Amino acid sequence: MSQNDIYEVYAVCYAIRHERKRVENHIVTASSDPIHEQLEPLAYFVWAIRNSYRTIVVDTGFDQKEADRRREASGNVWTCDFRHSPAAALSLIDIDSRKVKDVVVTHLHYDHAGTLYDFPEARFHLQELEMQYATGPHMAQRFFSGAYTVNHVVEVVRNVFEGRVVFHDGDDEIAPGVSVHHIGGHTMGIQCVRVKTRKGWVVLASDVSHFYENYQARSPFPIVYNVADMLKGFERLETLAEKGGIVLPGHDPLVLTRFPAANESSGGIVVRVDAD
Repeated sequence: MSQNDIYEVYAVCYAIRHERKRVENHIVTASSDPIHEQLEPLAYFVWAIRNSYRTIVVDTGFDQKEADRRREASGNVWTCDFRHSPAAALSLIDIDSRKVKDVVVTHLHYDHAGTLYDFPEARFHLQELEMQYATGPHMAQRFFSGAYTVNHVVEVVRNVFEGRVVFHDGDDEIAPGVSVHHIGGHTMGIQCVRVKTRKGWVVLASDVSHFYENYQARSPFPIVYNVADMLKGFERLETLAEKGGIVLPGHDPLVLTRFPAANESSGGIVVRVDAD
């Protein structure tokens, strides 16, 4: 086993929406889910992958300005506990976003591609289909466009013209032991990330599955481009993880309780996924 392709993996929580209801996280009805109105908080994560050879960040989250904009636009219905900027949270494990060379953007929703400016040296790895989706005719439909922020998408386009976006068409290895895999479902071009660790494969699902229950119970999330592809994606996550591997959902607060804090100063914010 080469240490070149074995990594530590961290989940970094920078914000939480405490007032979100279960019905917002599953396609359910009152008859099919009697507890559909109960609170089911949603956590916002970015992820870090590193060893002595390289550091890769997965997604860039959103900033306080975006949180304020969404709160104001919703008439204070959309609220979140914004704890740190993603860059500040990454600094708790000694990652300087200004020096990161590779960032995987799983998809271009506001909470995954909102602070690209904090990664001035990075190349951004994106599925070609996601760029087509985010700049194509589907964005004329509010149902699809609501989770995108125009300025974020424009910033990605600027980075394309600057030669800083690496497009992928399906599955691809971006470094030894780290690969991206097109899934679709939640958006047309969403991808997950597979990482080799000392404990086996870790699959960073991002929004292929927001919560553990989404993929474990085959319970689709309501913000969706294609439900059939989302359901197939749940199976793909488990296949990629292989027996004994870890599938890490994109927004489940349980992640913070199932893995240990990365260090003494990061409790409740950064956990190490490959730890014992």
